[in-house]
Order: sequence, then C-alpha cells, then structure tokens
Amino acid sequence: MIKIALIGYGKMGKTLESLAPNFDMKVVAKIDPFAEGCASEITKDTINDCDVCIEYTSPKTVMDNCRTIAGLGKPIVIGTTGLEAHLDELKELAVNNNIPIIYSSNYSVGMNIFFHITKWVAKLFSNLPNYDVSGLEIHHNQKLDSPSGTAKQLTKILLDNLENKKSEQFDRVDRKIAEEELHFASIRSGSNMGEHKIFFDSDADVITLSHNIRSRKGLAEGTLLATKWIVDKKGLFDFQAEFGEIIGALK
Repeated sequence: MIKIALIGYGKMGKTLESLAPNFDMKVVAKIDPFAEGCASEITKDTINDCDVCIEYTSPKTVMDNCRTIAGLGKPIVIGTTGLEAHLDELKELAVNNNIPIIYSSNYSVGMNIFFHITKWVAKLFSNLPNYDVSGLEIHHNQKLDSPSGTAKQLTKILLDNLENKKSEQFDRVDRKIAEEELHFASIRSGSNMGEHKIFFDSDADVITLSHNIRSRKGLAEGTLLATKWIVDKKGLFDFQAEFGEIIGALK
C-alpha cells in the first residue's frame, strides 16, 4: 500500500482521500494551515511516514512547497497549475534530490484523452486553411487564474499542429484578429467545474470538440494513477507525455 501526504486539503484533497483506498493507497498526512485537523507546515516529522506527496495548493505557494518536499527526499505529484516558468527548477530539484516529480495542467483521464483527440484532429485540419480555429473555456467564479492551464495546453497542441496558426491570443481583441492568431477566450461565472471547446469553423460547416467536467473524480483518479506510476522512478515527468504508458494504452 502506498502511503500519501496531501499538501492542501481543500475539495480536491478530500476527493483524493476518499478515492485513495480504491488505488491501494492510504492518506497518512494532511498539511494545510487553513484546514481544521491538518498539520500547518511541511516538515520532516509531518511527512516522514509517507511514500509520496500530492501537492494541490496555489500558484503562490507551490514552488516553496516543492522545494521543501524535495529537500526532504519525497516524490512529488503536482496538481497545482501555473508551473510553465518553473520547469527547469523542478527538473533540478528532481535530479539534485534523486526523486521523481510529475506535473500536469490537468490530471483528468478524460481530458488527457481529449488532448490526444485534439492533436489528431488538428493534424487533419492543418492543410485545410478554409477552416478557422478558436477555443473557449468556462470555469466557476472562484478560479484563481485565467486562462486555465488546460486552455494553455490545448492552445499549445493546436499551434504545434496547425500550419496556419502561429501565435495565441487569450485577451480581449479590440481589432480585427490576424489570420495567424489563435483566439482562446475565457469566461468566469457561476459554478462550472470546467468546460473546454475547440471550434473548426468554415463557410460550409463547424466541427466542435468539447470536454465538460462533471466532478473532481476524474481529476483525482488521474492524480492517483500518476502517483502509483512515479513511486519507483527518478526525474521530472509530464503526465500528458507519459499518459499512454500510465494507462497502458496509446503505445
């Protein structure tokens, strides 16, 4: 049985705790200074009994937490987004402390399949310039970042695989958008847990790819799959890049 420490005990932490036994895992530590019944700090004593730490906090605290956890020699699964500027440091932390670290913009199993579908479809449209491409993401009004990390990842996939799109545009556009720009808009409202759409639009028709999150269960299941996969590894890993191996498919 894999023993895990939850760094951050909000809604995702509680979902992870409830599902952990289904993956032959047990929560042995909970660190969250704002949650009742949790330890307030990451220390040798508070995470000593765990095999791996799962980090779901905020962009403001994630790197300090990772530095502390890595210094204590524990593997890390990072669920917090906004790490694009820190990947070199995370790789150094993994190598220098001889531990595995895995990260993702979205651990949802369904969304990672959606990433692969988007890549495949974008390749099909790459030589069809009569189809314009755009995106939309909607999240609840408590989400701290915009655009979402998932929207950024989808945009990167599209730009990597479409010949006629060269740059992303996430902001409001008070002008005619350039043909080579890919517009991916964001909405923050209500209680929507996460909705992402990709539009391939022509004079003849529109094809829409869509993914909607119904609960945190898919995110938690992907996180726990990643946790089981990295325990005996070393280095820095991207969940999306390793997804096929992790689920035993797409080889």
